[in-house]
Amino acid sequence: MQLLGKRFLYAIACLLLAMVTIQSGASIAKQLFPHVGPEGTTAYRLGFSALILCLIFKPWRKLPTNWRPVILYGLSLGVMNLTFYFAIARIPLGIGVALEFTGPLAVALFASKRKRDYLWVLLAIVGIFLLLPDMNEVDGLDPVGVILALTAGACWAGYIVFGKKTGSQGSGGMAVALGMSVAAITIVPYGVISQGSALLDWSLIPLGIAIALLSSALPYTLEMIALKNMPAQGFSIMMSLEPAIAALAGLLILGELLTFWQWAAILLVITASVGSSITTKEA
Repeated sequence: MQLLGKRFLYAIACLLLAMVTIQSGASIAKQLFPHVGPEGTTAYRLGFSALILCLIFKPWRKLPTNWRPVILYGLSLGVMNLTFYFAIARIPLGIGVALEFTGPLAVALFASKRKRDYLWVLLAIVGIFLLLPDMNEVDGLDPVGVILALTAGACWAGYIVFGKKTGSQGSGGMAVALGMSVAAITIVPYGVISQGSALLDWSLIPLGIAIALLSSALPYTLEMIALKNMPAQGFSIMMSLEPAIAALAGLLILGELLTFWQWAAILLVITASVGSSITTKEA
């Protein structure tokens, strides 16, 4: 029992660190859009991430026996990244993350087995809606950006489901390396065709590597470790912290000020996260 408790706390620490790095990377990535567009930025992120992860974990040493979840995991990962970057090119980062979070919330809701779990999901949902701006601003949101963010959310749900199956076949690092390679093979050619020689600008490549480390290589490895040490439902509800962390990253990196209601939302999602951690640990 004590060992399970330590494993669960370790998973929480990995997940929190993953969320901090991924939102910091997203804030930096948004600053690259004027130079190489969302598709070029995605190519940087996935391409360098796949290279780094493969060099570290050498996944070819122990290939999976079942490739289907690996391929689906990689496709979900690649499309999620691409559609999310296209979304935040049209709408603010905090709103994009809030809309994208509908995917993990759906996983948590469908996996729920206890009535009290719905309370934490409800608190997270309320917090996400509070992170949205007032009605006048919502009316002005780009509808294409909203649809793209929701599409990214659907892919995020697939990432959680298939990531859990992929991680069960071997080490978390190798699983992420394989999934990232599938994502890179799928998405990088599109970015290269779209942006061409602009991706070879030596002043941008270090930023591309930094985004790969912060937004993919490190957080996805940490998330895979977390997935192996906690239930998918607990993972999904814990991710309710993501919109709050995105809002904080926007404040610190992009200078986006938080309103009273956004601070209230942060409190709600933190409450939901703590509550889900307690109930999951009791299970």
